[in-house]
This record gives sequence, C-alpha cells and structure tokens, in this order.
Amino acid sequence: MSAWLRELGLGVRLARSGGRGSGTRLALTAFGVALGVALLLVAASVPQMSAGRDERTMARDDFFGGSIPRASARTLLVAEAGTSFRDEEIRGRLLRAEGPQAPVPPGLERLPEPGTLVVSPRLERLLRSPDGALLRERLPQPIAGTIGDAGLEGPAEYAYYLGSDSLRADGGPTSSARRIDHFGATSSGDGLDIVLTTLAVVVFAALLLPVAVFIAAAVRFGGEARDRRLAALRLLGADVRMTRRIAAGETLLAALLGLLLGGLLFLLARELVGQIALRGLSAFPSDVTPAAPLAVAVALGVPAAAVGVTLLALRGVAIEPLGLVRRAVPRRRRVWWRIVVPAAGALLLLPLVGDGRTVAGDGYKLQLAAGVVLVLVGVVALLPWVVEAVVRRLDGGGVSWQLATRRLQLDAGTSARVVSGIAVAVAGAIALQTTFSGVEAGYVEVDPDASALRDVAQLLVRVPGDGPTAADLAAQVRGAGGARSVATFEQVTATRGADGDTVTVADCATLRRLTDVRGCRDGEAFAGPAAGSLLRAGSRMRLSGQVPWTVPRTARDIVARDPATAALLSGLIVTPGALPQRMPPRTLVGWARLDRSDPDAIERLRNVTARLDPLGTAYRMGSETVASDYANLRRGLFAGAVAVLVLIGASMLVGALEQLRERRRPLAVLVAFGTPRAAIARSLLWQTAIPVALGIVLAVATGTALGAVLLRMVGEPVSFDLGSIAGMAAAGAAVVLLVTALTLPALHRTLRPEGLRSE
Repeated sequence: MSAWLRELGLGVRLARSGGRGSGTRLALTAFGVALGVALLLVAASVPQMSAGRDERTMARDDFFGGSIPRASARTLLVAEAGTSFRDEEIRGRLLRAEGPQAPVPPGLERLPEPGTLVVSPRLERLLRSPDGALLRERLPQPIAGTIGDAGLEGPAEYAYYLGSDSLRADGGPTSSARRIDHFGATSSGDGLDIVLTTLAVVVFAALLLPVAVFIAAAVRFGGEARDRRLAALRLLGADVRMTRRIAAGETLLAALLGLLLGGLLFLLARELVGQIALRGLSAFPSDVTPAAPLAVAVALGVPAAAVGVTLLALRGVAIEPLGLVRRAVPRRRRVWWRIVVPAAGALLLLPLVGDGRTVAGDGYKLQLAAGVVLVLVGVVALLPWVVEAVVRRLDGGGVSWQLATRRLQLDAGTSARVVSGIAVAVAGAIALQTTFSGVEAGYVEVDPDASALRDVAQLLVRVPGDGPTAADLAAQVRGAGGARSVATFEQVTATRGADGDTVTVADCATLRRLTDVRGCRDGEAFAGPAAGSLLRAGSRMRLSGQVPWTVPRTARDIVARDPATAALLSGLIVTPGALPQRMPPRTLVGWARLDRSDPDAIERLRNVTARLDPLGTAYRMGSETVASDYANLRRGLFAGAVAVLVLIGASMLVGALEQLRERRRPLAVLVAFGTPRAAIARSLLWQTAIPVALGIVLAVATGTALGAVLLRMVGEPVSFDLGSIAGMAAAGAAVVLLVTALTLPALHRTLRPEGLRSE
C-alpha cells in the first residue's frame, strides 16, 4: 500500500510540476471536469427544485374540493383574474375579506386593501418599465407591496393580488368568487402518469449521459504528452503497473481540482440562477441544493471514473522505454462488442412495448433508464469504429482534405471522442422530440376551430345585470383600434331543475352580419347549429336561476356565415324582445378580427375587457391549453438541452485547443515548408466536420429508432417530425462551426515560427 501511495503521489507531483506543459494540461483537464461536475450538481438539485416549486404551489392553492364554508370572520372571497401580456401568462387573484381573521396568501404579510395591488417582483419591474405601459393601463391600481418567495412558483413568475370590495359569492350560476377559509392543498395530485414518467426518465438519461461522456473525454486531455513522459519513466526503471499508477495519480489530481472548481462554479451558478428564466422556468437559489446521496455520488464517482477511464485508455498503449507503440499503424477496431451494447439496451426496452398506460413502478423506471443509457452508449461505442471504417477509404483531394484525412487515419479515436458527446446529445434529443410530438395530443388541448380562427380574438366579460350592454362593448372595442370587424352579443344561462343550456341574445343587425337570417324582427327566436332538446318550444326555464322565462314557440333555423361564427352562435338564439324586461346577470361576448399589422391590438382589447370588469377575459381563439406537468417537463427538457449544448460546445473548444497545443510543432513545420495557413485552417475544419457528420448520421438513426420504441411503449402510433429532426442535426453542425471559428485565433498563434522551438 505504501508503494501504491508513493507512486500515486509521484503522479500528483508530475502533474503539478512536470514542466511548463504539465500545468497547462492540468488546467485544461481540471476545467473540463469542473464544467461536467457543475452540471451534474445542478442535475442533482432537480429533485429539490421540483419539490420546492410543488410545495409553494400547493401552499398557495385556493381551489380545492370539499364543502364550501359559511361566511364568517375567518373566510375570504377569491376570484381568478389571470391575464396574458405578449405571450407571458400572469397569475391574478381578486381578494375580499369577510372578516378580520380572513386567511392571508403565502408571501403576503396582510391582505391588500380594496383597490391596491400586491405584485411579484418581476411583474413590478415590468409595470414600472416602458415595455409595460400597456399592461399598466390594465392594472392601474397603486402597488402596495410585493409577493415574497413563499408565494411564487419561481422568481420569473408574473403574479398579483388585487384587493376588492365588490366580490360576491351568492351561489348563483354567474357567481365569480368562491369562499375559502384557508390556503393550501393537502395533496399535489396523483403524480405523473406512465407517459410523463417515461419522458422524465428518458430526459434525465439523455441529458446526463453526454455530461459523463464529456468528463471521460476531459480526463484524456494531454494523453500523448503524458504517455511520452511515462515512457521516460520506463527508461528510468519503472514497470508497466507502476506507470499506470503514476498516470492514475496525475488524473486523480486533475479530477480533484476539477471537483473543487466545479463546486465553486456550481455555487456561482446557484447565485445567478434566480436571474435566469428559460421559457418561464425559473428557480430560487435556495432551491438549487443537491440531494445529499446524489452529491456524495458525484464527489466519489467523478474521481473514480476519471481514474478508471485513464487506466482503460492505457490498456491500448504499449509504453516502452524507447517510445510508444501507438505511433505504429493501429490495429483495426473490433465491432462485435460495440453492437452488443445497444443490442442489450434494445433487449431491455422491447419487453416494455405494449404495456400501455399502466402504473409505472421503480422496476419499470430502472429498466427503462438502463435500456436508454445502453442504446445511447452504443452511439459512443460505434462512432470510433464508423469513423475509422469511413476515413480508411478516403483518398485524394486537395491539401487541406489530405491533411485532415491522414490525421484521422492515424488517430480517428481522438476526434471521435471529442464529437461523441454531441452525437449522444443529438440522438437523445431526437428520441425525446419524437416522443414529445407523438404524445402531445394527449396533453395539449387545441380549439377545434383553430385553423379557421387563427386571426380571431374572443372577448368574454362578466358583468352584473345593470352593467354595460353589448353596444357599449362594441363601441369600446372599436375605439381601442386594431379590430377590423366587431360583433357583440350576450349570453345567459337557462336552467330547468339540475339541467341548463346557454341562450345567445343578439339584435337583428348583428344576426344579419353573422348569419343568413332573413326577415328578422325583434322578439323572434332562432335555432343555431347545436340547439339542445332542453330549450324546446314552450319550455319553462329560469334565466340565471333567477328570472322565470318561457321559450318562444317558434324558432327558425339559421346558418352561420363561417366556422368562427358557428363556434360562437350555437344553441338557441333570441333577440332582446324575446326576453323578460328584467334582465338577469349575463355574459357579454365580443368577437373581433384583428389587424395583423398591429401587434398590440390584442393587448388593447384586453385593456378594454379589464376596464369593463376585472374578471373579464380576452384570448386568441385557436390557442393551446397545455397540461401543467407536460409543460413543465417540456420546459425542463429545453433548459437541460441548452445547458448540455453549452457544455458540449465548451468541451469541443477545450479539446480543440488541447489538440492545437499538442500539435503545435508539426503545424509550425508545415507552415515553415510553405503550406498555406488557410489550408491548415480548412484541414482542422474537415478533421472535425467528418466525424461530426458521421456522428450525426448515427445519432439520427439511433434517435429515430429509440423514439419509435418509446412511442410504442406508451401506446402511441409511430410518427416522425422531420422538421425537428433536421433542426437537431443543424444545431449539432452549428456547434461545430462555432467551435472551429473560436479556435482560429489560437491556430494563428500556433502557426508562428516560435512553434518550432523545443524544450
């Protein structure tokens, strides 16, 4: 044991003080490991981030089942008043205390006074900025305070509470508020179903595997110089096992420094995470805390994996006192075991096909994760063999092409290792995108008339019985500008016993514009395309549960002029004269075609709605409603993909710089003998582009196959989004071009005559 420790210590000393190049190699390796460690620690914090978000969401929940409490000193009236502003969702609530002991939402010290706002910090910044001028018209009340962290999903959330003195909860059908005596739900739901569970497992496997591949590549930076130094130690009397332990000591120091630096980078990123929002997904710094078992696994696993990769790499190199056998023509790689790896993954996944949407247990998750990891590891295993098999047959071409292909023929493994991370990431992203596209219909609710209503906005405003009329709404919508055509009418609920239906109230002028009606007179009734049997002629009903009414005995059929109108004018349609003089509470409906050239038209119409009633809504017809769990998972995938792409780009850049440093003398010799600098730069591009192109082809094949299997696992038909697949491949190619461009300054310095010097 003492000899082992002495040899490991010698490796540490060589890495720390083995010449000018040793420090550079140590810094590059430590930096590469640090990037991977920081991302692994962020991934280890995901459970805590999700748990914190769920806890805050549950704690502020004001919509839960059970009996409605009686009005008392401990009750509060709450009404939803959310809105949208330029594609950003804003959570809003109106509050009215019914007594001095009414519950206070989390994040607030006290309830807002009537007519005052308490807003989230991000919404406050928006309202006080020039960009929020239109929104300020919608929320003109004075800001009395900000919502604390305990009342927000994340720091990027837009939310507000508005005090009110007009809310009511009389139990009628048009009641807008609900009475509660506490905030907070007792349960967050049933958890993820098997489809989302499958997606979550695949997301983690597909995003973390490239990080592991990158760390494995980072610990091999400077391998050629290290092996030459080990050959010198053989000349001094060290045996093969001793040199391997010395190499392990060098790698161990770099891994430990990378672990320390990665922890510092993680702490820095933790403080900055509150300022970052990706597609609305954000987290408080206090939530970014790695789970203790996962943090220990990273702390122990990264150094162990680094040493293991180093020892594994040395098995393919014969280090002798007089040099390295690696300089000779390499033996062809064996392919059989490289096929066994993805085949084993497929064997784990195929039994899961056809399980349908059953409950997923821990065994299912482990089998799924292992299968996905093995399939993606197959990309890493197969890529060096594919690159070697292809470049072996490349010949001829210009100077830059020959320089690139000859270098790849001599050492295809190094280039394949550098690009294997991006190949794995593209394969995983394609599989995930294929699966997300296949299951999207089950979690995204789209207006059935979306194609016909793409440019239509529907305004729904709740007003009391003596409030504005349809004519008032039409006048205000026209006055706001941005609406090419406007039609307004009213809707009221007609009930009989426990059953009810909607009655549309519109004057003859409106009906003539929207339908094919002829000879319309006030007092008539008409049957729309979906008139129910409840509203048959002569039926005795109650309007809004309050006013008695008898359905007219004559009701002619009418046809809407377009699908948009048909979607709105369904059921029984009556003119104002067919209703009692005492109008019950109703809903005003405004229908407007927007001017495409005016991007703020919808915002001004939302302002009109808010002025008429704070609980009114205005939204684009044809918009999507996405299930929250699915949306969070999709946003998490986007955030993780961005982080992984940044890491891969950094790894390729560090690897390219390390390769330039290792080859500075041969490159300087080429320039000294008259090789054009542009030809050398193009050769570096070809040297990276060829493995990347082959890796992307392999990734597309693997990703589509894996996506097809995952779709069959969740019981969905197999289909491919070719546009998304092409986009993933293009993103990988773009990373290569960007990295190559960033290495040009370093290449220019490498090609100077000083590169001919030797120490």
